[in-house]
Amino acid sequence: MITAHLPALQVVVPLVAAPVCVLLRWSRVSWLVAMAASLFAVAGAWSLLGRALAEGPTSYLLGSWAAPWGIEYRVDETNAWVMLVVSVISALALLFARRSVEREVETDRIHLFYTAWLLCLAGLLGMAVTADAFNVFVFLEISSLSSYVLVSLGTRREALVAAFRYLVLGTVGATFFLIGVGLLYQVTGTLNMADLAARIPELGPHRTVTTAFGFLAVGIAVKSAVYPLHTWLPNAYAFAPSAVSVFLAGTATKVSLYLLLRFLFTVFGPEFVAGGPVPHLLAITGIAGLVAASVAAVRQEDAKRLLGFSSVAQIGYLVLGVSLLSTAGVAAALIHLFNHALMKAALFVCLGCIAYRVGSARIEDLAGIGRRMPWTASALVVGGLSLIGVPLTAGFIGKWYLVVAALEAGWWPAAAAMLLASLLAVVYVWKMVESAYFRAPSAAAADVREAPFSMVAAAWGLAGANIWFGIDASLPIEVANRAAAALLGG
Repeated sequence: MITAHLPALQVVVPLVAAPVCVLLRWSRVSWLVAMAASLFAVAGAWSLLGRALAEGPTSYLLGSWAAPWGIEYRVDETNAWVMLVVSVISALALLFARRSVEREVETDRIHLFYTAWLLCLAGLLGMAVTADAFNVFVFLEISSLSSYVLVSLGTRREALVAAFRYLVLGTVGATFFLIGVGLLYQVTGTLNMADLAARIPELGPHRTVTTAFGFLAVGIAVKSAVYPLHTWLPNAYAFAPSAVSVFLAGTATKVSLYLLLRFLFTVFGPEFVAGGPVPHLLAITGIAGLVAASVAAVRQEDAKRLLGFSSVAQIGYLVLGVSLLSTAGVAAALIHLFNHALMKAALFVCLGCIAYRVGSARIEDLAGIGRRMPWTASALVVGGLSLIGVPLTAGFIGKWYLVVAALEAGWWPAAAAMLLASLLAVVYVWKMVESAYFRAPSAAAADVREAPFSMVAAAWGLAGANIWFGIDASLPIEVANRAAAALLGG
């Protein structure tokens, strides 16, 4: 019986668990509630993905109100995959968070921290599962508002500034998105995505539809941190609590990029997108982002900020894959979306472990941790190799498919830009590895020891996944190919 309601329960369980944390007020119990909700989401997403692969898309009508009048949740290969990524990253980040949060967040605020975490999780899962355009906006705001709170709880004063900048730019992005949804409703009279997809082609060339597309694209681009609308991201990742950096780096921009795919190919359709300048604009922003952000990452001295710029570069890879408007390109983007969540979450967990013991994540403060924290440092190396795209890591699989898709489309400059960005990744990853293994530790770090077991377990869970899916990538490749074919009408 419960399996029939899994699409709704993916949102309802973390949404109900959030106020439970407020009522209980005990930090350890709040962590257990958050972990239980995340593990339920993992099991639910896995079940929904299996059902989507075996039976195709399924629809869930809230309150039994028929679509398009009622709100519909629709599960297919694409959003089931995204929900699985989000829930798994949340669970592993929470494994790391138990000890980390006790160090970085005031004791009387820890239960509120997990409340905001669960609200963010509910919003991200809701954006993925809903098939109603306005409902997307509602969940977008739930996840965004809770994200601002999570970032602001960082120990440094700069966290408040980063949260405020995130709030301002996030509000601009959400406003653009809402205007786009309003314009679509004005000309179609519906908010259901499937209904929108049926009615938009009937309108033919229509200025309001084109304007709505522009507003939606800009709003999603801001939320996805697509270059040059990325300025909120590096500071938000750098100054947020370590667990929040792990969670947001592995989930937030991935769900926003899923929305880009959903609106581009499901609502407006490949023909609408291909008929204008959109592919070229996406390609330009993707190439500019992966090169410019990689150069910026090389110049950073704070490792968390370095990884923030690296995330902007990786988003460039994803946007570039989408811009190809081919099954191979979209499939490659979906594969790399999954792989980037694994590699970046692993790297941020490792930096969180280092910050837990050393008190800082600056590159100069990583000196000597290769000997002092061998398990953490080796996981950092694995994550870095995956970020570069070294064979037998997950990062190689995603980049390989992206380069092949670009070459198949005849986009040689795009393939060259991706290779250049990978070479730049070698430079900024080496900065961290060199400090960890080839510099003597400072006197203050002489007594540094390995991070607590739960934190190292989270690091190696993610690092191990990077190795596993670099050796056997059959699952993400199968899901991505089927999802891409469905999105593009194949």
